[in-house]
Amino acid sequence: MVGPFKLLPVLLLALFTFSVSGELIASIDCGGTEIQTDTNLIIWSPDDDTVISNGQAYVTRTDSKSPIMNTLRAFTTRKKNCYSYPVTQREQVLVRVSFYYGNYDGLSKPPTFDLHFDGNFWATVETSISEVITYEAIYIVKRDSVSVCVAQTKPDQVPFISALEIRGVDSDFYDDVSASRAVFLNSRFSCGASDTLRYAFPDDAYDRIWVPAKCGTKSVASDAIFIDTTGPNKPPLGVLQYAGTVDTTSEALFLGPVSAMNYIIMYFSDVTDVTSTSQTRSFRIYESKTVGSGPIQSVISPPYGSVEVRNLTYFTLDSATNVSLAATVGSDLPPLLNAIESFDISEILTNGTDNNDVDALALLQTTFDVLQGWRGDPCLPAPYSWDWLNCSTDATPRVTALHLDGYNLSGLLPDISSMDALQIIDMHKNSLTGTIPSFLGTMPNLQQLNLADNQLSGSIPTALSKNNKVKLTVTGNPSLCAPGKSCPSSPGTINATPGSTTTTNSKKSSSLPVILGTTIPAFFLVWVAAGIFIILRKRGKPANTNIPTNGANGHSGGGANGLHKIGEGMVHEFMENVAQQTFGSPSPLFGNTGGESSDQYGETGNQVP
Repeated sequence: MVGPFKLLPVLLLALFTFSVSGELIASIDCGGTEIQTDTNLIIWSPDDDTVISNGQAYVTRTDSKSPIMNTLRAFTTRKKNCYSYPVTQREQVLVRVSFYYGNYDGLSKPPTFDLHFDGNFWATVETSISEVITYEAIYIVKRDSVSVCVAQTKPDQVPFISALEIRGVDSDFYDDVSASRAVFLNSRFSCGASDTLRYAFPDDAYDRIWVPAKCGTKSVASDAIFIDTTGPNKPPLGVLQYAGTVDTTSEALFLGPVSAMNYIIMYFSDVTDVTSTSQTRSFRIYESKTVGSGPIQSVISPPYGSVEVRNLTYFTLDSATNVSLAATVGSDLPPLLNAIESFDISEILTNGTDNNDVDALALLQTTFDVLQGWRGDPCLPAPYSWDWLNCSTDATPRVTALHLDGYNLSGLLPDISSMDALQIIDMHKNSLTGTIPSFLGTMPNLQQLNLADNQLSGSIPTALSKNNKVKLTVTGNPSLCAPGKSCPSSPGTINATPGSTTTTNSKKSSSLPVILGTTIPAFFLVWVAAGIFIILRKRGKPANTNIPTNGANGHSGGGANGLHKIGEGMVHEFMENVAQQTFGSPSPLFGNTGGESSDQYGETGNQVP
C-alpha cells in the first residue's frame, strides 16, 4: 500500500500542470442565447455584438450530437462575415470551427462556402445534413485579434457557423513548422482507445480532440502506473495508456497514404517494461513511393513510463506514397503506435492590410457606429474586401477607395490622412457636419472627393480648392462657400472643425429682420406723409367737392375726408408691401393671421395681394 501513496504527489503535480497550461480563450455558441456547460465541463457563451454584429440565429431542425450544435448563425448579406476575438499579439493559438447544417432552413441543401482566418484562405467548407464538420488550425497570431470569416461563393449557398473555439497553446508546440505558416488538422487519433479524449485531466488540457482509432490489427493497454508526458507537444496521459500494434514482427503497421506538404507527428510509449523480460522492441519508419522505398529516420525503441515523439515534415511526396512501421531484424516484439496527428502546412501567412489603413479604418468605425459591423481583415483575402472598400493587389494591400455614399454617416469627419493611398473618397448623401477637413487637400494620391448632399459648412480649404488633381463635388451643402467668400449660416453649426461644434447666436440673427422691418418703412413713411400733405394744401376745398365718397352711413361725406382716407390707404398699402418684402406674408407688423387683414378703422375685408 505504500507504493501508490508515494506516487500521489506526482499525480497531483501532473493534475496541476494540466490544469494551468492550457488556456480556453473562447468557446462561442453561434446563434445561442444563454451560457451553458457541456459534458466536458467547457463553458460556452452565446455570440453577441462583441464578436459578431451581423447574421441571423437559427435552431437546427434535426437532433444534433451536442447541445452546442443545436443553434447556428447564418449570413445572407455581405461578401464575407467575420467573428473577431481579442488575443495577445504573437500568441500561438488553436482555432476550431464547427458546422452542423441540421436542415435548419428546411431546404435539405447543405451549402458550400469558403472559410478564412486573419485574412488568409483556410478551406472550402462542404457541409453535411447530418454530420458535424470541423476545421482546426494552429498558428501564431500576427495582430491582437483572431478573426474567422465565412464567405459566400455561390448565390444560393448561405454560409453559417455553429461553433467557434479559440485555445492558447504553448509557443514550443508544433515548432517543427515555420512560425510564418499555419498547420491545418487532417486527423488526430488515439490508437486503441475506446472513447474520444478532450479537455480536463487525464485528457488534454489544451483541448485537442483525440478520436479513437484502430491502428494495426489489435489494441493493447499499458501497465505503467505513471507515464511522464514531458516532451514535444505534451501529449495527454490518456493517449499514452493504449496503443495499436500487429501480431508478429514480420507484419508492418501501415499508417496509410499522405499528401504533399504533410506534417505527421507520432507518439510512442511502450505498454510493458520489456527490460524486465529481457525482450526488445525496435522498429523504423518506412516510406513507400512509386519509385523506390526504404527506411527514414533512426531506429525507434519506445520508452516505458515516458514518451518518444517523431515527426515527418515538409515531405515531397506523390499520391502513391505510404508510410508504415516495420520491426528491425533483431526485435523480439512488433512495432506499436500510441497516437498520431496529421496536418497540412499552409502557405506563408499574410501580414494583412497596411497598419496605417487598419488604424484609420478603426477610427472611422469608432466615429460612425454604422460601420462597426465589418470585421476581419479589410482587404484580404482577395476579392473579399469589406463591401465599401477597394484595395490594391500588393502583398501588403492598401485601401484605395472608400465608397460610403448613403451609409447614414452623421457627425464630423475624423482625420484619416494616414490612408495616403486613397484615390477615391465618396461620402455623398450622408449627414456629415462641420467644415471640410484641410488634410483632404494634401492627400498625395486623391483623385476624386465627393461630399455632396451633406450638412457641411464654412469655407472650402484652399489646399483643396486649388488642387487641380482632385475632382471635387460639394453640391447640396448650402452652408459651404468658396475660400475668401462670406459663408451663409448653417443650422446648428458655423465654421466647425473636427472635434468641435460652434452654435450660432439665434438672438442676434433673429433681430436683423426686425431692425430692417422698422427702420426702412419708417424712413419712407416720412416722405410719403410729406407728399400727401403738399397735395392737400395745393388742391384746396373746391377740388374736393368733385370726389364722391360715402360715409359710414352711406351719405355723401366731405372731400377732405375722402382725400384723407386715400392718403392713409396709400401709406397703409406701402407699409404692408415693404413689411411683406422684409418678413414675408403674413406681416408681423400688422398682426395678420392669414387670409384676412384688418385696417386701422376696424373694418375687415380680403387681403390685398
